[in-house]
Amino acid sequence: MTQFSSLGLIEPLLRAVREQGYETATPIQAQGIPVVLAGRDVLAAAQTGTGKTAGFTLPMLQRLAGGPRATNRVVRALVLTPTRELAAQVHESVEIYGQHLPLKSAVIFGGVSINPQMMRLRGGVDILVATPGRLLDLHSQRAVDLSQVEIFVLDEADRMLDMGFIHDIRRILKLLPQKRQNLLFSATFSDEMRALTKTVLNDPVGIEVAPRNTAAEAVKQTVYLVDKTNKVDILSYLITNGKWEQVLVFTRTKHGANKLTELLERDGITAAAIHGNKSQGARTRALADFKAGEVRVLVATDIAARGIDIDQLPHVVNFELPNVPEDYVHRIGRTGRAGASGEAISLAGPEERAYLRDIEKLLKKKLPVEPVPFFEPGSNRPMVALDDMPRTRQEPRRTGAPQNRGGQRNAQGRAGQNNGQRSGSRSAEGGRGQSGNRAASGDQDNRGNQANAQRRSDGAARPSQPQRSGNSNRPAGGDGSAPLRRRVVRSGT
Repeated sequence: MTQFSSLGLIEPLLRAVREQGYETATPIQAQGIPVVLAGRDVLAAAQTGTGKTAGFTLPMLQRLAGGPRATNRVVRALVLTPTRELAAQVHESVEIYGQHLPLKSAVIFGGVSINPQMMRLRGGVDILVATPGRLLDLHSQRAVDLSQVEIFVLDEADRMLDMGFIHDIRRILKLLPQKRQNLLFSATFSDEMRALTKTVLNDPVGIEVAPRNTAAEAVKQTVYLVDKTNKVDILSYLITNGKWEQVLVFTRTKHGANKLTELLERDGITAAAIHGNKSQGARTRALADFKAGEVRVLVATDIAARGIDIDQLPHVVNFELPNVPEDYVHRIGRTGRAGASGEAISLAGPEERAYLRDIEKLLKKKLPVEPVPFFEPGSNRPMVALDDMPRTRQEPRRTGAPQNRGGQRNAQGRAGQNNGQRSGSRSAEGGRGQSGNRAASGDQDNRGNQANAQRRSDGAARPSQPQRSGNSNRPAGGDGSAPLRRRVVRSGT
């Protein structure tokens, strides 16, 4: 184990590190700090949560401490991040580790008033942490001078490309001086990003403390194969019966995050959503409440969650699997940070199997699939994983009168069909159907067939609407059974 005191850091920085309770450096810090102090360019890849931020912040502060202070809109060190949350987190680290040094820093990003940021930059700053769009806006208004940047840091470099910032990055690079130190730190590096680094870095030192695109070993990963319509009930059950007090949940879309938050609140679980459509004030409050324990569940999209750094976060849930497999690594990296243990659970529907295969291909291993605990009150029966259920969706449709299936659905959550007509169970997308099962009487079936035939002959192909029935006590799954009723979970069940 490498001690910070052996890495060549000056006393003000060592004091700040000790005040945060750190004595031993992580592998990325132990390898990266001496190289950055030597003035070399760095291309570093490490798992998220392993201390990359301190790995470039500490040596950057030391190199700047010995030079002249910035004046007149000048920036001496520039750190680019893809999201507001990550920018705020990096700036917080700069302030914490640099508290005993006479250096000025600032953070700028969109979503808030630009005027206070312009005032902050007027006298110049030694370290500026910024998102690309707002930085270019300030430069166009002559509020910031990048011609004297000594150190340039690109944090979460691969995510910059994913979010379409490549053109902004190239514009910013043209504003920087040719002679500078370049540091690229990220959890993953795409092949496209590695091609870009060849035009940015000068004889870089490569640091890779873990295999490329791997997940933290301390994170227990579990996959539940479930039906889409049961995901909310399963999540509520896991949180309530597992007595989880701090859970970060990922969705693919902003609308999905809002909807899931509302459903969890209806189940008596305090939740808040964080995504790009939220104002910066709302995002900051939601994150602060989550860290303080006032909000039990934080529902986030991939972009908004980048930069969420919470010590000892125990649970991460993929309510929807990401369609970009590298995002899975970033998501579950929110837990198990700095060697701590954590749990990552993924709820995978039938339509997400391709995403699951892509993730396993990236990780080069199969993720463990477990049966979901049955969550009907008073029952301890296990709910069988979808792959273990009978594959009724492969059965050919029968013609003639519909069978008495009690509103059952096939493995894709779609109601059975009779001669092209929809039956009445709820669809996989949450839409309301027309009917459940039909009465068992043969006379009623015959009357229904005659009525349908009569309507077809009259040119109206609308099915009759018999009464809904079905067994609400059946376990949910991919066997064609009906979905569990909403909000069956209550505290203490």
